[in-house]
Amino acid sequence: MNKVLIMLAVPRQQFEEILPGWEIIYPEDESFTREELIDKVADVDAIVTVYGNKLSNDVIDAAPGLKIIANFGAGYDNIDMEHVTRKGIVVTNSPDPVTEPTAELAMGLMIGTARRMGEMNNILKNKEELKWGVMRNLSTTLVGKQLGIIGMGAIGKALARRAVASGMSVVYHNRNKVSADDEKRLNARYVSQKELLKTSDVVSLNMPLTAQTKGLIGKEQFQLMKPEAFLINTARGPVVDEQALVLALQNGVIAGAGLDVFDNEPTIPDALREMPNVFLMPHLGTATHETRGEMSALVAENIKAFFEGKVPPNQVS
Repeated sequence: MNKVLIMLAVPRQQFEEILPGWEIIYPEDESFTREELIDKVADVDAIVTVYGNKLSNDVIDAAPGLKIIANFGAGYDNIDMEHVTRKGIVVTNSPDPVTEPTAELAMGLMIGTARRMGEMNNILKNKEELKWGVMRNLSTTLVGKQLGIIGMGAIGKALARRAVASGMSVVYHNRNKVSADDEKRLNARYVSQKELLKTSDVVSLNMPLTAQTKGLIGKEQFQLMKPEAFLINTARGPVVDEQALVLALQNGVIAGAGLDVFDNEPTIPDALREMPNVFLMPHLGTATHETRGEMSALVAENIKAFFEGKVPPNQVS
């Protein structure tokens, strides 16, 4: 009997339906401890990891029969890819279900930050004094503004579609240009990263975390941005120099930020918590009931394909 260990308590039903006859090792609480993992992986064939939760090499080494690591999430920076590649272990991710909800949240952060929705909500709920009036509490509309997308993958494209529908223009920077058909469909124009930062009213980060993208946006990049511009990050916290972001916000280098990810989650700097022009979310880009079930199904399908001798649809190693 094949065995799969699921590191966190993600939806289980899909695994039972797609992997009948498998022994599923599932946490009784939210997750396993490190010691429990090492004890339970000795004879597993597959491990399901979850984005944002590191799978340590000592756990991998404690599983001599491990053949595949199926990541619950699009990013897989929680896995030491060099280590698993040396051991001949296949890695998959689950990108498709996360596309629309992450783009949806990015759009929400854009609107919420520009229109000061979080700030106004907090004032009213905390019963703080707020003066009402036709020329008070003004905010910024997104209509007619330029969105600059860094990372024009599936999520970037889904965000571009929403932005255009909201009356924005779109420029993007990516390792490679998207197809001419995609540019036409999305009404998007390729520019250098420098031009994107200098000309955009909103800059959205939608790239994976890699050695090349870590710290991609720092003091130099913030200095290029307009003082009235907003930064949106639904990618990974470490793609931004968080201290440089704090300083840019405190000194009026940029107007505000909408953040779903942070450098040292779940720790968030007090400076970001305290600034009214920062809209914060606790890494909820994919957190919908529907998406979680779809992700479990795709992870299980990757495992099933591998053990049927096929190339998993989302193999990344």
